[in-house]
Amino acid sequence: MFSGFLDLPWWGYIAYTLIVTHITIAAVTVFLHRHQAHRALDLHPLPSHFFRFWLWLTTGMVTKEWAAIHRKHHAKCETPEDPHSPQIVGINKVLWEGTELYRKESRNAETIEKYGRGTPDDWIERNLYTRYSVLGVSLLLILNFALFGFIGITVWAVQMLWIPFFAAGVINGIGHFWGYRNFQPEDASTNIVPWGILIGGEELHNNHHAYASSARLSNRWYEFDIGWLYIRTLETLGLAQVKKVAPKLRLDHAKTHCDAVTLQAVVTHRYDVLAKYAKSLRRTCAHEMRALKARAVRVDRAALRRWLRIDPRALPVTERARMDEVLGASKVLNTVYTMRQELAALWQRSSASKEQLVHQLEDWCRRAEESGIEALQEFSRRLRCYA
Repeated sequence: MFSGFLDLPWWGYIAYTLIVTHITIAAVTVFLHRHQAHRALDLHPLPSHFFRFWLWLTTGMVTKEWAAIHRKHHAKCETPEDPHSPQIVGINKVLWEGTELYRKESRNAETIEKYGRGTPDDWIERNLYTRYSVLGVSLLLILNFALFGFIGITVWAVQMLWIPFFAAGVINGIGHFWGYRNFQPEDASTNIVPWGILIGGEELHNNHHAYASSARLSNRWYEFDIGWLYIRTLETLGLAQVKKVAPKLRLDHAKTHCDAVTLQAVVTHRYDVLAKYAKSLRRTCAHEMRALKARAVRVDRAALRRWLRIDPRALPVTERARMDEVLGASKVLNTVYTMRQELAALWQRSSASKEQLVHQLEDWCRRAEESGIEALQEFSRRLRCYA
């Protein structure tokens, strides 16, 4: 039986498989995701072409298709037009059939044309990488067999399954279904774990959806993004240039009134503002829920969290009716909910001038401080300090 040109111990095959699959993960997160889809960094032609070649060899993915589908995911997140939302098609569908969802959307010419602009369109892309996308993985199969014999076929199979499962399944599925949230963008994105190593930093998916154009996905001191480590290494070597990272919040405790700077800071950190709002009002909501239960009014904690996060138009009719019933039974919960919706409306598309928006923000803070809800008052006073 042919055993290949390399005879490795059992752990050698495992180490080789982990190394090459991790290079593929790095190519996806650094090149496809942060560089191509979001333009968060510029790459020197040397690593850029290496990543293109490696992805052609190990995945057969086409850069334009991947970038287009991902951009559409952000533009249509958690709607029926989202290519792979577990909130729409179910977690099992995305987790186990994420690749099929990707392939289905890749056949949508309108998606590729509308969202795929600016991706590589040189001779080698048109005549090799895109035209013969299956050739690369076929050559990899032959190479693995030549190196390791029949066990090389197993190594190849793992390489073929790695991205479909971890990227298309875990990130697109679990990353919109389970985990913790630092921010509250208008979607269900979550950070799966705070240490982004196995999937190149993509585990910090909620951070990414809050600041999609940031080259760094870690945001809290305890979070680690190995993809950012690779980017900084490339930058040190003169092979990359970071264009944007998530901004840091600054507070000016001397401020007592909202101005244009306050407005700009609130808009910039809008998803952090909503996350802090929910956290600040958590005890108030819990206390009010206990009071409602004492009055035999049924209210579910998970449902309330969902109401404070999702556009009411996205809720089923029955759940919206239930929400109206609960809010009608509690002046405090109704105030908390209404003030949250009004705050979020400040950064929606509007014909209002900057001066009008500053006035609306100041008016919101004034009403929050007159609400009689202590946590809301404290949140408002802190919001005035944004700088």
